[in-house]
Amino acid sequence: MSSDVSGDLERVNPPELSPPTGFSHAVVATGGRLVMLAGQTSLDGDGKIVGATLPEQFRQALTNLLTALRASGGAPEHLARVTVYATDVAEYRENARQLGRIWRELAGRDYPAMAVIGVSRLWDEEAKLELDGTAVLP
Repeated sequence: MSSDVSGDLERVNPPELSPPTGFSHAVVATGGRLVMLAGQTSLDGDGKIVGATLPEQFRQALTNLLTALRASGGAPEHLARVTVYATDVAEYRENARQLGRIWRELAGRDYPAMAVIGVSRLWDEEAKLELDGTAVLP
């Protein structure tokens, strides 16, 4: 079994499962403070959706999620779980490599447990995706 310990989080990737790409199969939290991060879309500071493409919106939504995390005293490596709600899962898959590069640029290579869920629409109709998450701070 492959595991990587970062702070109070252990990322577990059993060899019996398909090798993870851009996520961890399980994340074990020990101790620390639990931070629940609300869903973030690509809203700017004025409350307007920015970015015409899915990668542009992903960059802003992830930036927003990480801003809330940092304001709570955390950092990207403290993310235990992130859920992506996408209005077009096929488009998300088509852009997976670029989204992975954006993730690594903004959040590094400590991947949380993740899921991508297809939804018919989000609160703001122009939003293509929304990210929420859970973090464990030391």
